[in-house]
Amino acid sequence: MLGPTGHLDSFTRDRLPAPQDWPPIDLTGFDYPEMLNVAVELTDRMVAQGFGDHVALIGNGRSRTYKELTDWTNRIAHVLIEDYGVKPGNRVLIRSANNPAMVACWLAATKAGAVVVNTMPMLRAGELAKIVDKAEISHALCDTRLMEELVLCAKDSRFLTTVVGFDGTANHDAELDRRALKKPVRFEAVLTGRDDVALLGFTSGTTGEPKATMHFHRDLLVIADGYAREVLRMTPEDVFIGSPPLAFTFGLGGLAVFPLRFGAAAALLEQASPPNIVAMIEEHRATICFTAPTAYRVMLKAIDEGADLSSLRAAVSAGETLPAPVYEEWRAKTGKAMLDGIGATEMLHIFISNRFDDNRPGCTGRPVRGYEARILGEEMVEKPRGEVGRLAVRGPTGCRYLADARQRDYVQGGWNLTGDAFWQDEDGYFHFAARTDDMILSAGYNIAGPEVEAALLQHPAVLECAVVGVPDAERGQIVQAHVVLAPGQQGDALMVRTLQDHVKRVIAPFKYPRSVVFAEALPKTPTGKIQRFQLRRAATGPS
Repeated sequence: MLGPTGHLDSFTRDRLPAPQDWPPIDLTGFDYPEMLNVAVELTDRMVAQGFGDHVALIGNGRSRTYKELTDWTNRIAHVLIEDYGVKPGNRVLIRSANNPAMVACWLAATKAGAVVVNTMPMLRAGELAKIVDKAEISHALCDTRLMEELVLCAKDSRFLTTVVGFDGTANHDAELDRRALKKPVRFEAVLTGRDDVALLGFTSGTTGEPKATMHFHRDLLVIADGYAREVLRMTPEDVFIGSPPLAFTFGLGGLAVFPLRFGAAAALLEQASPPNIVAMIEEHRATICFTAPTAYRVMLKAIDEGADLSSLRAAVSAGETLPAPVYEEWRAKTGKAMLDGIGATEMLHIFISNRFDDNRPGCTGRPVRGYEARILGEEMVEKPRGEVGRLAVRGPTGCRYLADARQRDYVQGGWNLTGDAFWQDEDGYFHFAARTDDMILSAGYNIAGPEVEAALLQHPAVLECAVVGVPDAERGQIVQAHVVLAPGQQGDALMVRTLQDHVKRVIAPFKYPRSVVFAEALPKTPTGKIQRFQLRRAATGPS
């Protein structure tokens, strides 16, 4: 039974899955009032608790205290409601790299009662249009350095009517910023319900058609009061740093929700390359890092070259499986454990993890407080210990897709099926085996093969193509495209570069095929369906 709502626009509540399609939600130990605005909890409430002078955000050459962040977000919230007519429950898209201004816009829109959709700066107009159409987004806040694709999207949109620029640098000289400076620092936030949708997290399935995961105000506190409190053992002295985009729920949790919930600080990087992360760790004495194993490999080399990463007390690895050699080398060089974990956009954040005092190589660990997990076979029967099966999980968060029939694929028999194959050892610890669908996990990014295929097929030189993920020592997997060229086309190095550049122009650049294989024909079934498993087998050998 859902509690009261503060939304005037009932779009998201009207599009929640049918009650029988929800996973059971166990909120034991997570008690919040019926009316709750998570942005207030992370700003105004922290000031009231005495953290006003503590540093909250670091980025683009300056620091901002909790009091400054509270005032900043209150001013922007005034603008959204009074100048742009945002109503509680309206969807507001935010487009930016990781910087304090993006966090401020997210918090301000949440205070205004909006449902926020954070998006990556690499998305093109066509990709943004899918998100806008599915969520019927009316307002967008965009870093002025990234306006072009969003303006193109809005030009043909029947929903997106208002696009406002903000300055993602430290200058604060854009339309939103100038208007905000004229507003008071006090703001009576919209009294939303704990069961109101606060955030839509978009994720692509194997079809490339985006799915929107729906997260309540209470959910954003649950992941902090569960994983961050139990596993990370948060303190106000912590300084967070990492590479995940704030547009990902992994990044939003690790680089915004967690530090702000506990009076800690977050150091945000627009260009979160491993060398930049190393430099920021040294400069700000960061204590907790969120990134993928590929970045930790580079950081290990930096240690060999004299980098001082001794301030780090927690190295959290997620986004792809953590290879045992990386774990072991990190422990040998730092004397500290690396915390492997697995989460999902549908579940909001990490739900199985190692602990500081309970970790081992090649192991993802045990469920986070409040969650339970099982390994299931095809008939939803639990598999014996040691056998690989489908990972199933349930707890205080769970999958709720926005008006999507795929809800019944993800939630079955009361369990969230994450699309991962795991096995459980005799001691109850969980170990990753593989992905169970065609999603490609490359350097922490989820890439839908069919979406890359669709981009390739737009090029006149491509007759047919199939995209698969193949193993890669540095990135976990890379995108590999098998291409049948049109008559008269030459499959050479120039064509490889041409197709790669074409994909980068059509969809987000990180999705481009790093490997292109030209073929005379693709393996198919008698009915004409491409047999992608044959292509993967050719790249990896027999299983």
